[in-house]
Amino acid sequence: MKMVEVRPELHLLQLEFGQAYLWNDAGVLTLVDTGIATSGGEIATALEELGLRRADVKRVVLTHFHEDHCGGAAEIAGWGDVTVLAHRLEAPVIRGERPAPPPLFTDEERALHRSLGAHLLPPAPACRVDRELEDGDLIDFGGGARVIHTPGHTDGSIALHLPHAGVLFTGDTVAHVGGQVMPGVFNLDRDEMLRSFRRLAEIDVPLACVGHGEPILDAHTALMKVL
Repeated sequence: MKMVEVRPELHLLQLEFGQAYLWNDAGVLTLVDTGIATSGGEIATALEELGLRRADVKRVVLTHFHEDHCGGAAEIAGWGDVTVLAHRLEAPVIRGERPAPPPLFTDEERALHRSLGAHLLPPAPACRVDRELEDGDLIDFGGGARVIHTPGHTDGSIALHLPHAGVLFTGDTVAHVGGQVMPGVFNLDRDEMLRSFRRLAEIDVPLACVGHGEPILDAHTALMKVL
């Protein structure tokens, strides 16, 4: 696990597989995504290195149901007084009430999926969802985080816009790989995902925290260049 300070209140946790973001509001912690099912220990170690406790985590926001984003949620939900949030359309999958629909791979994506070993990821344990989100909802961290429904990668994918902090969490609608900003891969509906990408690109925000890769500086300009 590698931890990167993006801002004093925001850390990127680069996990064994996937990544998560830790937001600190004066000791009240919010996790955006949780990595795979074995990531709980890595996240706990990161908290210790920052002088924080597992009990300080009060909120887990899941951008979508894929196992590299919600796999650690069930463990972390048991750390204390933790509220788990996800979009209404993702909640039944995260809870284990219905199976996850598989992505519609392009030929290139199918080869990439095999090369990453992504098909060998441990399944995400079922996790409760305490609050089901809708487009436009507000979450009380970072000065107010507005939920943006970004369907396409999955039906209930979300982004989070923190206007007071100038931060956008994109989930897997946006990636930043090898210095290249790009739309996400492994989608249920690529055309719908591209419409969601455009919606995010139109937000004038200086920092985008993506689902895979380093955060993007001057994010509005960088995303608009992709269109």
